[in-house]
Amino acid sequence: MREALRAGAVLEVFATAEAITRHADLLAGTDAAEISPKSAASLSETVSPQGLVAVCRRIDVSLETAFEPVPRLVAVLVEPTDPGNAGTILRTADAAGADAVVLAGGVDVYNGKAVRASAGSLFHLDVVLENSTARVLAAARAGGCTTLATTGSGASDLDDLAEDGTLARRTVWFFGSEAHGLPEEVVSAADHAVGVPIYGRAESLNLAAAAAVCLYASARAHRAR
Repeated sequence: MREALRAGAVLEVFATAEAITRHADLLAGTDAAEISPKSAASLSETVSPQGLVAVCRRIDVSLETAFEPVPRLVAVLVEPTDPGNAGTILRTADAAGADAVVLAGGVDVYNGKAVRASAGSLFHLDVVLENSTARVLAAARAGGCTTLATTGSGASDLDDLAEDGTLARRTVWFFGSEAHGLPEEVVSAADHAVGVPIYGRAESLNLAAAAAVCLYASARAHRAR
């Protein structure tokens, strides 16, 4: 809730008497409505509710807004199926210094599990809901961004792209769902189909881990410029 308050996204706050006392600093300046512990539990999706519930406005922006000015690093999630993964990648993108995260279909970024997994990062960067990957690719090209599609059979190796300077450019990463990966039309339309190298005997990385490796590889390349 703290990050939502800082972002000015909170419309209403409901809290138990105990929570109002315990979180007095957090709630200072808000007009928190007192509710019973039973009501707080019914409003919360967690097993152990904290007694605080906030109603927030939607904070997503248009694709045009996210690409004006041209971003340096963007993560695009194409048809993600797990809200926890979506929230975790949003948090990772924020930590890596990304400017925006685009959700192209799939789970609802406002799903409670996704919001909790983002750990407040939902309110830190531009979030775009844009079903058309063609429009995202067009916006990336118009901004002079390099588009990278992650796939297990990628012709380009992540390490090679780091060494040849590709990752130091303005970059838009595309990540597919855990079960199905990226659609072929996205892979073929991107500038590079990228595989994350596996140095040990693991068959693969899960989606959130692969996204973290890729986004931080870009972040390191940007910092090294």
